[in-house]
Amino acid sequence: MLPVLNNADSLAYFWPEMILTAGAMGVFLFDLAVAKSPRRILWLTVASLGVLAAAALATSHVAGLSPTPIGLFNGLLVLDPWAVFFKYLSWAVTALAILIAGPSLEVASERMGEYCALLLAVAVGMSLMASSTDMLMMVIGVELVSMVSYALAGFKKHDRKSSEAALKYVVYGGVASGMMLFGMSYLYGLLGTTNLVGTAARMNAQAAMLAQAGVAASVAGAGRVAMVVAVVLVLSGVGYKIASVPWHMWCPDVYEGAPTPFTAFLSVGPKAAGFALAVRILYGAMSVSGGADLATAVADVPWPQVVGVIAGLTMTVGNFAALNQTNLKRMLAYSSIAHAGYILMGVAAASETGSQSVALYLVVYLFMNLGAFLVVGIVGRLSGSESIFEYRGLSARAPFAAVAFAVFLFSLTGLPPLAGFVGKFHLFKALVDRGGSWQITLAIVGLLNSAVSLYYYARIVKAMFLDKPHTEERIAVPASYNLLLGALVGLVLVFGVYFDGLRQLAGSSVVLFGHS
Repeated sequence: MLPVLNNADSLAYFWPEMILTAGAMGVFLFDLAVAKSPRRILWLTVASLGVLAAAALATSHVAGLSPTPIGLFNGLLVLDPWAVFFKYLSWAVTALAILIAGPSLEVASERMGEYCALLLAVAVGMSLMASSTDMLMMVIGVELVSMVSYALAGFKKHDRKSSEAALKYVVYGGVASGMMLFGMSYLYGLLGTTNLVGTAARMNAQAAMLAQAGVAASVAGAGRVAMVVAVVLVLSGVGYKIASVPWHMWCPDVYEGAPTPFTAFLSVGPKAAGFALAVRILYGAMSVSGGADLATAVADVPWPQVVGVIAGLTMTVGNFAALNQTNLKRMLAYSSIAHAGYILMGVAAASETGSQSVALYLVVYLFMNLGAFLVVGIVGRLSGSESIFEYRGLSARAPFAAVAFAVFLFSLTGLPPLAGFVGKFHLFKALVDRGGSWQITLAIVGLLNSAVSLYYYARIVKAMFLDKPHTEERIAVPASYNLLLGALVGLVLVFGVYFDGLRQLAGSSVVLFGHS
């Protein structure tokens, strides 16, 4: 049984979120009260993140990260290893997105305070998404991430593409939120509570009571159908956050129109929080085993097969749509959709190993995808364009950036000995270990899609190293960008060879609602 704390006692475990909230408000107030100073704003934001890290370590020490997680605020949130893992991941993405924004020309220096404060606010929402166990708190977390993201997508004033991105993001987000809330209303009607802890046990108990009372099988069947509809609607809201088919339509336009530092953040942060929430709903709430196995789930629905079909469609649509793209941000947007499909393979594996592979791949994806968008931002600083033609001869104009971009692209493909290969290997391994004809079929579909992705990634590498540059002008890369590129390349290379520590970290995170 999950121990649950009241509001007052829960505050001792909620320090990181409170510090993030105070940091966001403090940056806003500092920006209003003090003359515009982007350097001071950045230092204040970095200081807030430093205090956050200290508070997170202190909270982890207090909680002990015991095998028995703790319910907070009368069951609205839970502090378990799964939540802690994704909180740290979301904070790392936030810190890197702020570092990328420093020298960026797309984030105006006089508006740096707004940008940093809004990113800290999104980090609060992602933390809530990772630890929510109650449907009301899930809505609050998702909407906090969404609404602030709408503002950041349209951050570039008087830019038509940025305004278009924000508008499309709002429209698609509003529809997805409506579907999610409608599904939650069904779940509340079926369960009599908004809390998802023990959902499977309650549904099974209700079915047994109906059977003992002699209720017609058709009535029980109607209840199962309602449960399926409700879960599908709820997962529609989550599918929108991770940009899986068929909820992916917003992704290319938003990625292209938003400032590149925020696009880099959007491609990893909300996606990771969405997967954390999806796994918590499917494995932690819908699964009879309480998190270790999705194959025995409520409503007699083959959820692994359903997720597997979505995974196959997502990676196929993403990869084939990326083939003819000439705009790098749109190409990486479709690549991001495809990678959502790869990660869904881990969810479809319907096992603890599958959840572990999801966590591991998201860490690897953080390094290589943020690095790829960082290079796009570097080239865009000089040319103001994301066209692939700007990358011709990049090896002569910015050698280190070209080499780093090649490393990130080959890692995204999944070539050894890079970290992307390790991540994809564990996703495929989870499917193969599970066994079964459809799991093997899904793994083959994923392998073929990886081969397709090599084409459009290699096209960029060819342009950088084999094509003649259209100008001999060197690209002045800020020192902070070179340092960050070096760190990200180093992590991609190191985790491609020494991955045991990362695998153990991901494995220790697979504890949901007190079950592993």
